[in-house]
Amino acid sequence: MKLPALLSIFTFTIFTSQVHALETIEDQYEEFNYLKKIEECIDDIVNSGLYDGSQDKVNQYCKVKIIKKDFNPGRYAKRILEEKMTELNPFVITPHKPSYILPIVISDNFNSKEYEYFDGYAEGMKEVEAKYQLSFKIPLNTGDIFIRGDGAYFAMTIQAWWQLYSSQISKPFRETNYQPELFYRAPLPWNPFGGNTGFMLAFEHQSNGQTQILSRSWNRIIGSLIYEKGDYMFMLKPWHRIRESDKTDPLSPKGDDNPDIEDYMGNYELYGAYAYNDNNKLSVLIRKNWRTGNGAIELNYTYPLYGKLIGTIQYFSGYGESMIDYNHKQQKLGLGIALTEIF
Repeated sequence: MKLPALLSIFTFTIFTSQVHALETIEDQYEEFNYLKKIEECIDDIVNSGLYDGSQDKVNQYCKVKIIKKDFNPGRYAKRILEEKMTELNPFVITPHKPSYILPIVISDNFNSKEYEYFDGYAEGMKEVEAKYQLSFKIPLNTGDIFIRGDGAYFAMTIQAWWQLYSSQISKPFRETNYQPELFYRAPLPWNPFGGNTGFMLAFEHQSNGQTQILSRSWNRIIGSLIYEKGDYMFMLKPWHRIRESDKTDPLSPKGDDNPDIEDYMGNYELYGAYAYNDNNKLSVLIRKNWRTGNGAIELNYTYPLYGKLIGTIQYFSGYGESMIDYNHKQQKLGLGIALTEIF
């Protein structure tokens, strides 16, 4: 190799090393500046006389306060950051998915077939019932794990369908679904179109807590990609179902209760939300199995009622409105009150 070529390679190597060194210095300076701002915030709180000795809570508050100043959060990111400020407070329950109470839910194709094994039970059910969803999460870490602003959580979502108007059969809870999950959530450094991105990894169990013939359940590993900007957010949520062994007998407690559930529930969800303003918000959830053509759509609209009361309208069409209905197609319309919203 000629001397000019060797000099060119040598010069390029030195230039690349210098650029890398400068980037490393910039990263170190940014981290130093970040930690210094947090320390100054903590000092301000301690010197104000409001410090109660809760070091973890003050650190979390100051960390989030500094992060909020470093980028332009939309409504969804603001919600996450505001939750982080209080999630270590033992007197605060942090919401996860939206929580609501729907005193009136009506179906155009009510599923009573699954209950025909119990004498008089199916005949006494009404097509109008009540429904509620409660959802919360608990942080499993007090500081950053891998990425600034990340977090690990345990979450629980409970849905219940209550035959409130079926006095003939003593107004039972027809179906209850339990959805515990462990998940990790973190921001990403990409900001396409001026928005913010993040991802989630989760292990989730979902079941209806029933035995034998009414039992439904599945376990999933879920990955989610999140994009949010201003008044809207989108989340693509594909999953992989963890397979179970086949049942040897339909009444056996062991084995897969619903081996064909993916034929109806699909392999992903697409979720989106938009805020027309602080009071009026719309969210949409879509599931689809392109091989079978089965899926579902759910729309939720929230609006102001009175004071802090938030009205909500929920429309559902398709399969899987509950675990017992995973292979039953229907349309449902519900009216009620939202306790928490997506943002």
